[in-house]
Amino acid sequence: MKDILTFLEEEGISEKLLEELRSFRSFYKLEEEDEKRLPKMEYLYYGKEIWEAAIAALLSGANLLLDGPKATGKNVLAQGLALAFSRPEWDISLYVNSDASSLVGSDTFSQGEVKLRKGPILECALRGGFGILDEINMAKNESLAVLHATLDFRHSIDLPGYGQFPLHEATRFIGTMNYGYAGTREVNEALASRFLVLHMPVISAENLDKLLQQQFPNLSEEYRKQFALLFSEIQEKVSGGEISSRSLDLRGLISSIKAMQKGLSVSKALEMGLVNKSFDLYERQLVQDLLDARIPKELSGERIFL
Repeated sequence: MKDILTFLEEEGISEKLLEELRSFRSFYKLEEEDEKRLPKMEYLYYGKEIWEAAIAALLSGANLLLDGPKATGKNVLAQGLALAFSRPEWDISLYVNSDASSLVGSDTFSQGEVKLRKGPILECALRGGFGILDEINMAKNESLAVLHATLDFRHSIDLPGYGQFPLHEATRFIGTMNYGYAGTREVNEALASRFLVLHMPVISAENLDKLLQQQFPNLSEEYRKQFALLFSEIQEKVSGGEISSRSLDLRGLISSIKAMQKGLSVSKALEMGLVNKSFDLYERQLVQDLLDARIPKELSGERIFL
């Protein structure tokens, strides 16, 4: 993986933004104890306009909400931003049973006395981290109300019995959300108003080609482009309402190519990584037809790598 700032330069990110980003990193030095919390990136997000919008929002001091359908790279971008700003990252997965104590902290009994067990939100806030609020619209609105003072101009967390905890100036929160998953709900207006919202587009064939080239440098150009076009065709079927988004699985595509490196046939690997993600026979057949039109049935995995 290349240096994140080098990557952003190659993506053509505004030099003014990069200069301010370097100043931020220089001013808010990463503590040695927090280095282990820097994201370990397997691959990076491709998309100049999205990068610039996100970096500008965070430099301005705002929190960011990434909204978009499946396969848009919300979590990849969120982790990439933490790495770009050189801040420790807290992954905070939200779900229907999340409550204030699990997010901020609760009483615990230790060494004969009651002490505060800090939750991930409080830990992140005190250490100047980037907190990724994953699937923020899965949690109940009442449990997220505890974040209101954290995310607005007050920049603090008030805990009864323990006083007020001001946020570290470098702290930022990045929410991700995807409508349509089971258990999701509308984010209420009070919470949404505390974020700048960035709608994430589905990855383009051009950017997917770049991603595959970075991830699999020995993958032949011919098949790299075929995989990118196959993914775009599945995306078109999803956008047109012909199939659900189950087979539009970027992680599945990458896992399939890794399986090809181990000798699995191209068709079988893509069947396992994309086609079989749908459990509807009609949908599976539509995606299988797209696959068969592009990939020879008996093509072995070894033949597509240089």
